[in-house]
Amino acid sequence: MKLPTRKGRVLVLRYIGAGVVTLLFLFPVYWLFMISFKTPDEIYHVPPLWMPGQIQFSNYYVLFKDGDVMAILNSLIVAGVSSAIAIILGTLCAYSLARFGTGGENLAMWIISQRMIPPIAVVFPIFLIYVYFGLVDGYFGLIVLYTAFNLPYVIWMMRGYIVDVPLELEESALVDGLNRWQVIWKVVFPMVRPGLMATSVFTFVFAWNDFLFALVLTRTEVITFPVMLTHYFGGQSNFWAKIAAMSVLGTLPIFVAVTVMQRYLVRGISLGAVKG
Repeated sequence: MKLPTRKGRVLVLRYIGAGVVTLLFLFPVYWLFMISFKTPDEIYHVPPLWMPGQIQFSNYYVLFKDGDVMAILNSLIVAGVSSAIAIILGTLCAYSLARFGTGGENLAMWIISQRMIPPIAVVFPIFLIYVYFGLVDGYFGLIVLYTAFNLPYVIWMMRGYIVDVPLELEESALVDGLNRWQVIWKVVFPMVRPGLMATSVFTFVFAWNDFLFALVLTRTEVITFPVMLTHYFGGQSNFWAKIAAMSVLGTLPIFVAVTVMQRYLVRGISLGAVKG
């Protein structure tokens, strides 16, 4: 029997280490899914049950029956619309910075610095402004706020991708008769598509996961997914079945977005990591 070489043993140890780390990270996800299918007796069973006795969907049914899933829809609307607006406006601003030097060399740095402001430092003034203009607990107010907070990130990332597009391609297109808008649509957008997709996913995730602004600026009409989860934590007891089922439903849109965009995401991140 031929013994494995030192290189082979190191490779096996790496696979074992990677497998252990993967299991550690996946275990909370597995446990969340299992709780969402368990009955209350199984959830509080001692010792803990690794698998439910029977797969049942009553925990999900309760969320639909009580209308709690509207929080998922609210998050989808707010995160989706604000991300789309931020991507469109941010890409155009980034093009202006990259190609025309708008604002000088330091404007881009100033813009990204706005993204680093702690939300807790500005949430109270924003709340007062929203109360004055009647924007609390509405789609419009949250969409405007998330768009404003995501714009610096989009501008910074897209500026790096656009700078990397060879200027000669745009000049050739202009010589061939295209106007500036056609150059952006037909030349620049296809070249920066991976970065555009990666930035879109991260922008969507930022808006989807926001808790502070949604907690302060919503009441009953536009409660988002993270805020709804906190309603299941009580002083006397926690509704673990609802928490698990809602968490699974709230994770699905992010999982689908990352899965669909995976091809662009990996390439976009690798490019943006060194060019942003």
